[in-house]
Amino acid sequence: MENTDLTKYKESEKTKYLAEEYERLETSERETKESAGSDPDLLELAKDDLSTIATQKEDLLSRMDDILKEEEQDEEFPSEIVLEVRAGAGGEEAALFAEELAQMYLTHADNQGWTINLVDDSRAEMGGYKEASFEIHGKDVYRQLRFETGVHRVQRVPATEKQGRIHTSTASVAILPIRKRAQVEIDESDLEVAFSRAGGPGGQNVNKVETAVRLTHKPTGIVVSSRAERSQLKNREKAISILTARLEELRREEEEKKHADSRANQIGTADRSEKIRTYNFPQDRVTDHRIKKSWSNIEGIMAGDIQKILDDLEEEQGKQSEEQK
Repeated sequence: MENTDLTKYKESEKTKYLAEEYERLETSERETKESAGSDPDLLELAKDDLSTIATQKEDLLSRMDDILKEEEQDEEFPSEIVLEVRAGAGGEEAALFAEELAQMYLTHADNQGWTINLVDDSRAEMGGYKEASFEIHGKDVYRQLRFETGVHRVQRVPATEKQGRIHTSTASVAILPIRKRAQVEIDESDLEVAFSRAGGPGGQNVNKVETAVRLTHKPTGIVVSSRAERSQLKNREKAISILTARLEELRREEEEKKHADSRANQIGTADRSEKIRTYNFPQDRVTDHRIKKSWSNIEGIMAGDIQKILDDLEEEQGKQSEEQK
């Protein structure tokens, strides 16, 4: 009798102990059959034991398959992301819009019961974010927010506008999944590391000790900062995690360019002509240009009521996936 190939179960920490239990059952099954030999009476006595062992083996295989399937889903849709927002074209108004976008997502995250941690931010002189990054952890966080990466455009009359003219500004959003199994390796020699005082709230330790970490990945020029944690080591670990996610996203974009005539994610360009969504305040309308759909109640949307938008994007993605099959 051939033994079951348990290689894939032994490679996962979550199923390794179950695979060892399965091997113990296989040994017990083999010994029971050997003890009975070809004696009909002994085989009859061993019948119940062998039946129990077979049932236990089947149950273990089912459990291990379920765990691996869940791991695969976690890898495709991890429960941790980094949300990055960056002011684009539009000066002070763009920075204010970037902060409003961040708050929109954070409010939605809070409503979902997800946990939120500020990683780093840089504020504009008149208020708002030049750029900011947040760590968000929770069930379905990447599944829900994965289509939010891109350039967002706002059309409205700023509070500082004297003539009542409508201004157009942009901010870019990036949703970076943090996966448990990294797909890229970072060479320490490729990193330029700088430390500084974190500043801001957090107590004396945060302000007086150089706990903030800034990493520059020399081959790509990508810069990542983290100052949320109280220790230099933890901030470095968090920065490495985010840098890994950025490099994986960069590699994914490059692969898409090779195999399809698809556009790269627009994070960082923030040009008015490169947009995925427009928030038009005078017309009380939010329009997603990828699925050509609009929603009203812009005030509610900016206050975090974005579930309908996320659901419609998910539904359209499902339709496109079915069409490609």
